[in-house]
Formats: sequence, structure tokens, C-alpha cells
Amino acid sequence: MRVGILGGAFNPPHIGHLVCAQEALLQFELDRVVFVPTGEPPHRALEDDPGAEVRLEMVELAIAGDERFASSRIELDREGPSYTADTLAEIGSGSSDYELFLILGGDQAAALPEWHEPERVLEQATVLVVERVNWSRSAIGIKLARLRGADEVRYLDMPLLQVSSSAVRRRVRRGLPIRYLVPDKVVSVIGSRELYGAAEGAKA
Repeated sequence: MRVGILGGAFNPPHIGHLVCAQEALLQFELDRVVFVPTGEPPHRALEDDPGAEVRLEMVELAIAGDERFASSRIELDREGPSYTADTLAEIGSGSSDYELFLILGGDQAAALPEWHEPERVLEQATVLVVERVNWSRSAIGIKLARLRGADEVRYLDMPLLQVSSSAVRRRVRRGLPIRYLVPDKVVSVIGSRELYGAAEGAKA
């Protein structure tokens, strides 16, 4: 089984995450993409974090009804920092039939040399990279050049969507609508629980 792994804070999950997962499925003939919310980020504190369980719940609502997608709480249940190398090892140990593909944004890929055991990451999964405005594949290639296995990195073609979780949170704080930027069920959770500074009773 060809399994894509899409990790991240998902704070909140938005349409960019879903389109990215879909394009990975189509372009690399994956059988499934698993969304893996981070438990304890090793490199940064999460801004406006509603808690890992809430972020997982939003992911599950975002992907509900699409059998190609699944979620995993593997990093929520593991103590200590959420290192991708450990996550891939744990997922891969579940079945010898899994061929893993790690889906990264361009900024994440460029920072890969600074990750915990980056060459172990490249050894365990084929890395699929989505270019970003500020990170072209040539610039990413330069950053990764010294890593063993970097020549196996592949790139996704994806529609340019200028949406991010931080931009969604800013819109919520300003009382601006986020419908169509995030799935409707996620909009409802943000409004009903007053996440990210949403006003009481706001529909976000």
C-alpha cells in the first residue's frame, strides 16, 4: 500500500491541506493519505493552540466523508517531542506492505537539514514537496544537497492557494469570515468553541 503522510499542526486545517493531499494521491498514485497532527512540536511553540485533541477533532471533521483520507493520533499518544523520523518508523512497523511518502511544504523541506535525524527521514519515506512562493525547487535542492537520499525527493504540482492556518486565525480574530477557506464543519467548531478569539456565538 502506498501511503502518504501529511503532518502538521493543523491549527486549523484548511483547504490547502486537503488540496495538497488530493494532488499527492493523484500524482503519485497513493492509496491513502494519513493526516498526522503534531503532539509536541520539537522546534516551536504553537500560537493560539486549542490543544492537540481539538486539532485532531478538526482534522477528522475536515476529512470526514473522503475514504481516501485518514487521521492518526500517533504523535498525540507518544510522549516527548514529535519527531517525524520516529513517526515514520512507527507507521512503517505496522505493515511490511507500506510504502511511505512524506508530504512537505517547501518551507518545511528547506528546513529538513535542521530536523532530528533528517537522513533517517529520507531513508524511510519518499519525500514529496509542494513548492511555495518563497521556495522554488532549485532553492530547496540547494538546501537539501548535502543530505544522503536527497536525490530521491520529488515535487508536487499544485494550484497556488494563498491560504495558511495563521491567516485563518488572523481573520477569526478580526471577525472576518473564513467560510470556503476551511471546511464548513471546522468553521462550526471554531465558532461554537470561540477558538482563536472568535466572538461568542460567531459563525466564523
